[in-house]
Amino acid sequence: MAIFDQLNTDLISAQKEKNEVAVSTLRMVIANLKNARIAKGEDLNDDDVFSELAKDAKRHKESIAAFGQASRQDLVDKEQAELDVLSKYLPQQMGEEEIRAAVDAAISQVNPTGMPDMGKVMSAVMAKVGRGADGGVVSGIVKEKLSSL
Repeated sequence: MAIFDQLNTDLISAQKEKNEVAVSTLRMVIANLKNARIAKGEDLNDDDVFSELAKDAKRHKESIAAFGQASRQDLVDKEQAELDVLSKYLPQQMGEEEIRAAVDAAISQVNPTGMPDMGKVMSAVMAKVGRGADGGVVSGIVKEKLSSL
């Protein structure tokens, strides 16, 4: 569990630097990982850790959107700072053009007839891009492409 060890090391560094945002974020992440480990009943592998980190990042993005709609800039700033800390541990996300190319390749491979085949296309795209692309972005692009068929 190299990632989990890195999180613990970075927590100690953040404590020494008195970086309160990083300390609270890393403590929350480590607690979530320990809870996931207990729920799974065994040690987490790196894929499990990345999955949990992605869930945490998604929660922060949703909170940023909700607080933004409620005009709570103070909470938006707090959530964004925590998301910035989390982003250091997530894989680099693909750009929209790269995702569009992967969707086009999957569409030519699957040869869908319309929206009912969205699941097949999504499955093919996500198999190629893995953790490198946000599923929501991929879904939006697939819908756009399939609706024009």
